[in-house]
Amino acid sequence: MGEFDGLVALVTGGASGIGAATVALLHSRGAGVAILDRDTDGADPHALAVRCDVTDRATVDESVAAVAGHFGALDVVINNAGIGASGDVGENTDEEWHHVLDVNVIGIARVTRAALPHLRRSPRAAVVNTSSAVAMTGLRSRALYSASKGAVAALTLAMAADHVHEGIRVNAVAPGTVDTPWVGRLLNASADPAATAAALRARQPMGRLVTAQEVAHAIAFLASPAAASTTGIILRVDGGLTSLRV
Repeated sequence: MGEFDGLVALVTGGASGIGAATVALLHSRGAGVAILDRDTDGADPHALAVRCDVTDRATVDESVAAVAGHFGALDVVINNAGIGASGDVGENTDEEWHHVLDVNVIGIARVTRAALPHLRRSPRAAVVNTSSAVAMTGLRSRALYSASKGAVAALTLAMAADHVHEGIRVNAVAPGTVDTPWVGRLLNASADPAATAAALRARQPMGRLVTAQEVAHAIAFLASPAAASTTGIILRVDGGLTSLRV
């Protein structure tokens, strides 16, 4: 038997990267899994895939209701959908700020708000948000992205305090630089992809990028009933980026 047997998990941004790795791991551990993603092409065939834009409240409400209706319950929400941004505060437009915060921060609020009635009925309810190591350390040319992920960390703690009395645990992971399609696109867009990749690896004390599977295991731990006394933490999966100077 798996630790998630009988539980239903929803993963936003679950069709690729960290989300896809999390979907596969939760399924392997017995969960019924649903994916909410703008693009469900290539989504795990073992999961219920629902096209959803987390910036659209009506679509979010309909999608969460569809997942709960399909499985008859909803126990775990993984708020993983997010987008990146590069530049200092002088390089991102107001429109970019609004869009990134809408996806990375308000999207979490929309999905969790829609899921709350179902989570309140679950004896093993858990929410896991995806923050980032940049919420805790300053990196160049990441002003907007850092602001959004810092907000995710703060939101996680506030949500944990709000819902602990309801038996809903809320935690977050804070990955370092992860080997995902988004990072691949960032490298390909750089003037010297090989040099940029080497620089990304060099700033990680472990000398390599974090894997999506490593982050997925951290998410699964926080979501697991085995972590029943764990709430209000930001779990760093960053290869030492935020705490080591070597």
